[in-house]
Amino acid sequence: MIFDQGLIRNILVIKLRAIGDVLLSTVVLESLRSAFPDAKLDFLTERQSQEVVEGNPALSSVIIFDAKNENATGLILKVRRQQYDLVIDLFGNPRSALITLLSGARYRVGYRFGWRKYCYNVVTEPRGDRVHNVDFNLDALRRIGIPITGTRLRFPITPAADRFAKDFFEGEQIADKFVIALNPGGGWLTKRWRDRHFAHLGDTLVEKLGATVLVVWGPGEARMAGEIRNLMRHPATLIPPCNLKQLASILSRCGMLVTNDTGPMHIAAAVGTPVVAIFGPTNPLLQGPVGAPNEVIQNQNLLCLGCNFTRCPIGNPCMEELPAEEVFAGVQRLVSRNSLAFHHESAE
Repeated sequence: MIFDQGLIRNILVIKLRAIGDVLLSTVVLESLRSAFPDAKLDFLTERQSQEVVEGNPALSSVIIFDAKNENATGLILKVRRQQYDLVIDLFGNPRSALITLLSGARYRVGYRFGWRKYCYNVVTEPRGDRVHNVDFNLDALRRIGIPITGTRLRFPITPAADRFAKDFFEGEQIADKFVIALNPGGGWLTKRWRDRHFAHLGDTLVEKLGATVLVVWGPGEARMAGEIRNLMRHPATLIPPCNLKQLASILSRCGMLVTNDTGPMHIAAAVGTPVVAIFGPTNPLLQGPVGAPNEVIQNQNLLCLGCNFTRCPIGNPCMEELPAEEVFAGVQRLVSRNSLAFHHESAE
């Protein structure tokens, strides 16, 4: 099909979930806005990822799908009423493919995944197993001839979120400290470096770098964060309960984040905080942090890295057996390479 840019007035980008994946998909927005400066440009995502895209300057509006309280028929009708000319499905699951098919759009762009390819009239060859997720998303634009004008990820932070983070840092008296955040969470158990290792690392950061340790946690992770604090010999501070905008502002005030492969890793990189990322069953070449200075740590003694197993048949050695000393060495390398980045600056 010949793609006529002159016919495009209304555009919808679809990425339903998860937080990190939605953030990585926002890489397409700058180029779309540059190519269609006067078009209506909307983004469809599920409620848990809403804050990732709300406030993005390239967007006209965000459509939220509440999977718990809304059925697919209602969502399809909502999309059809917008009369989109171009729908780009970056998610590619059965639901998003059918939404795209039934959107009424003249151009329906998606990837060649099984039967879903028949829902699109502009089909992109998926390279998700060969290129980083950022390039996977940009391939949809390349397929229709849209110039790539930028690859920056944006995580918009509201003034209210900044006030929340500022009050927290000042209340804990860490506003003028070199703060290193630890993020022990992860969507799969096999992606989580163990609590005892994080605690050991935290003590090392205090003793050898004079850092203040901040432990990050999200829904269902408060007990894990508290356990790490209890295991440490030195004091550590837990972040308060917060939303994603507030978390982004907290991370922007930190000198570094040490993290598993999870959403906050991508949020930190997007707001410019240097990242030490611990990888095991996932592949950093495909899903690693982008944007900020970073160091990737893996247990290089293993041949099974990047297995994508959510359950490990051999005891999860990539996380169980990776010593804190190796991760601390990555912290030191990042500090050495980017020493100027570690002078604390207010995020105001």
